[in-house]
Amino acid sequence: MATKRTKRDFLALEERRKEAAQLLARGMKHVDVARVLQVSQQSVSVWTKAQRLDPQAWRRKPLGSTPGLGPAQRQWLGQLLVRGAEANGFPADVWTLRRIGQVIHREFGVAYGRTNVWLLLKTMGFSCQRPTGRASQRNEEAIGQWRRERWPTLKKRPVRKAGPSSSSTRVA
Repeated sequence: MATKRTKRDFLALEERRKEAAQLLARGMKHVDVARVLQVSQQSVSVWTKAQRLDPQAWRRKPLGSTPGLGPAQRQWLGQLLVRGAEANGFPADVWTLRRIGQVIHREFGVAYGRTNVWLLLKTMGFSCQRPTGRASQRNEEAIGQWRRERWPTLKKRPVRKAGPSSSSTRVA
């Protein structure tokens, strides 16, 4: 059975929040405001907290997600990424999604999760890269010696048993 969806009157909701703000400013208690406006006390409490942070909190918010970075901001981000992670204040010159998210938040004040950072980078033409070379401290001779001498002692081998196992189905 399908339920009928009703449209919300966003202007009426805004008016109700505005009236609640006015009643609270006059010193009316939460309980009384809730009764007059026929809403829950919890709604009035939420509105009060929002009002403390922003005096215009009763105004309706635009629908949809907040816009991310515009074309000029994306271009600037691309330039920052090309400069490298060290130039952006990180200890090693390796970019991670978390680091790029931190740069976006620091530069533009927009918070992106790692998945959205990855999607943003894809739209900007960036791709996942792996380091091309090996560490300069790598000692090939020491690695070879470890593989010849130490690895065989660490490697597990199957244990040989003298008799049949208890789960044997063969008749002796």
